[in-house]
Amino acid sequence: MKLEAALKHFSPQSMHISDTVSSTGPDRLTGTDIMAALGTTSSKARFGLAAYLGKAGVSKSDEQLAVQALARHAMDIAPKNVRKAAGGEFGRCMQLLAQFAFAEYSRSAATTVTCHSCSGTGFTSQYEDVVKYPGIINSDGVEVVPAKIKRELVRHICGTCYGKGVIHARCHCCGGKGEVLDRKATKEHGAPVFKECERCGGNGFSSLPSTAAHRVILKRIPDLHVRTWTRNWKPFLELLVDFCHRQEQRAETAFETATSFRDDKSNI
Repeated sequence: MKLEAALKHFSPQSMHISDTVSSTGPDRLTGTDIMAALGTTSSKARFGLAAYLGKAGVSKSDEQLAVQALARHAMDIAPKNVRKAAGGEFGRCMQLLAQFAFAEYSRSAATTVTCHSCSGTGFTSQYEDVVKYPGIINSDGVEVVPAKIKRELVRHICGTCYGKGVIHARCHCCGGKGEVLDRKATKEHGAPVFKECERCGGNGFSSLPSTAAHRVILKRIPDLHVRTWTRNWKPFLELLVDFCHRQEQRAETAFETATSFRDDKSNI
């Protein structure tokens, strides 16, 4: 069984009354079996399971646990150049890198973030001259009654999120599908032909820019040059993201092993 199939057991549903007979096969897995398999997976791949459950939004505590474990792992494997550049802010910098690495690992086409331009309100405010009374001008173009103009705080719909208050991570080119219509090939074959989206590389969403992490680290280490960041820190951040994916795969393998039944014995 895939680890993804276990997520439904974290969302209880109401009772469904039906005349359909439930499966009674010897290899049928019950909710108790799934919970036991998750316990076995946790003992073998604790970080991978916590990272996956945190990414899926099942448990906030697992997400926090995964970030803390990733920060400790970052402190253990940090290169000498990174340690030297961080100095006394080494621990805090590793915590920040762990947070960014986990955010990149858990990013998907459905990911949304609060709009930074309007702070989630959907509107931006600025002072402008507002015409309260246009005034009166006669036929000769002479102003008889002057216009009344006051400077007031005016709200406008945010141009970044268009009033939604959130920004979606999904690719605007393919809409999160990861593929777009190949118009040239479609015209030649006479049938729809799709190709990989060049903008997102087939992921369906845009990656978190490393410059965002650089700006946050700069608050702790003001003299961190962009060249040093690109050469030493950025590859280390990508290494942490790859570590999350590898640990998730390890948890996936452990869960599949725990939920697979063999002729000689059961793994649960």
